Amino acid sequence: MTTGAPPTDEDHMREALALAQAGAAAGEVPVGAVVVKDGEVIGRGWNRPIGAADPTAHAEIVALREAATRLGNYRLPGCELFVTLEPCAMCVGAMLHARLARVVFGAPDPKTGACGGAVALSAEARLNHQTAFQGGVLGRECGAVLRRFFADRR
Repeated sequence: MTTGAPPTDEDHMREALALAQAGAAAGEVPVGAVVVKDGEVIGRGWNRPIGAADPTAHAEIVALREAATRLGNYRLPGCELFVTLEPCAMCVGAMLHARLARVVFGAPDPKTGACGGAVALSAEARLNHQTAFQGGVLGRECGAVLRRFFADRR
């Protein structure tokens, strides 16, 4: 039996990009997210606030909820989250409460990003849990999906 190499950050981000496309097809802002534990995707989500009439239904929150349900625990230690757009303050707060080990995002968000785009909540040393945040993975591709979506709407 031959096994392949473990999935890379880019592999996980490509899955998040596919979810973003599903969101766009549903008329939502195209943001996708996956939660990964030990190389396996355990949570998936795309933006759903319009369809769900729920302001908290961001891709990250949807993916975190699925992962927490799957693990039977609201804490997700050892898990990583991959998302196509820099998370907002609400999502960073949820990620910190979930005790994620790492968050990887694609495109920066200078208007509402909370990892240095608009604010740097992710770097707040006074918080009781620290999660590693890394941006720019497939950032160009992630940004292009969003630009196309909004260009089509104008």
